[in-house]
Amino acid sequence: MIIVKEFNYREMNSELMVPEIMNLVSKIYEFKGKQELFMRAKPDILKAMLEVAKIQSTGASNRIEGIFTSDARLEELVSKKAEPMNRDEEEIAGYREVLNTIHENYDYITLRSSVILQLHRDLYSFHPSTNGGRYKNQDNVIEEVDEKGTRRIRFKPLSAFETPEAVENLCSAYHEAVNEGRIDPLILIAKFVLDFLSIHPFNDGNGRMSRLLTLLLLYQQGYIVGKYISVEMLIESTKESYYETLQESSIGWHENENSYLPFVRYYLSVLLKAYKDFSERVETVAVDKMGKSERVRDLFDKKVGKLSKREIADIYPDISVTTIEKALSDLLKDGYIQKVGSGRGTAYIKNSDYERPEES
Repeated sequence: MIIVKEFNYREMNSELMVPEIMNLVSKIYEFKGKQELFMRAKPDILKAMLEVAKIQSTGASNRIEGIFTSDARLEELVSKKAEPMNRDEEEIAGYREVLNTIHENYDYITLRSSVILQLHRDLYSFHPSTNGGRYKNQDNVIEEVDEKGTRRIRFKPLSAFETPEAVENLCSAYHEAVNEGRIDPLILIAKFVLDFLSIHPFNDGNGRMSRLLTLLLLYQQGYIVGKYISVEMLIESTKESYYETLQESSIGWHENENSYLPFVRYYLSVLLKAYKDFSERVETVAVDKMGKSERVRDLFDKKVGKLSKREIADIYPDISVTTIEKALSDLLKDGYIQKVGSGRGTAYIKNSDYERPEES
């Protein structure tokens, strides 16, 4: 008996109607409600946050797939101050192009098979590969790549023959469910991403395309936090959970018996973390009464653990590196913080034994 893969998004899975999922959705709603207030922050601050997030998202999404370059080169490539010099950088530049397209045109992009192919073509626009913009021409497998570069087969997706029709059906099912409005879009997006990855429609670039489509669908539903906080970097920092939940939710997928719960829970948790980070950063940098050096000091009061210069710059994109270095130097001299590590691993922590000098 041949089982045809179904994408039934019009009915709410009973397993997803649990307090944990409903609470996550409710909390994200709360942050979305505050979004307009966040957007009233200084335009220069939001612009700086946007540029930082672009760099972080482009770097993180590619690193998840084992594609690397230096931090300096990454910044140059994302800001279009340099041309790609090797295959990895060509793929990084391609991601930058698609990310920019989504950021600037999400209201005008309709999710359908032909558009997904166009975005995939652009993902490989700097690469001589002939696979860009074409569905896979041979059956493939989903692999995991660990820190040592070792690959492990995790899942066998749909065949190349079944792929074009499956993507068409997937997009249609998503649109029908969104238009009906019976299922929360946040849950629909997470289910769409899981199914897209399980189809694995391309010879290469499936993971990156899934994360780009995630941003597209979130933006279209009004969840624009990914513009200012890198969702891709949050996924990278929880990569083990990402792969684990992907695997859990793909068991029984071909037979239409898989559980979406693990992956939906994970994705909603990542989105909630992004909103919390966004809220914290906007509220912090929008404080007008505090000088820039004072804000660096204040960060150590709020942060448990160490902070690197790069992390401070990411949190306060409106403060120049020179100002951050001066503030750190003053805090070190004052004994308020202490330096740990060396070289690229240099970081700073608040000195727990600090005693404020008595006023004369």
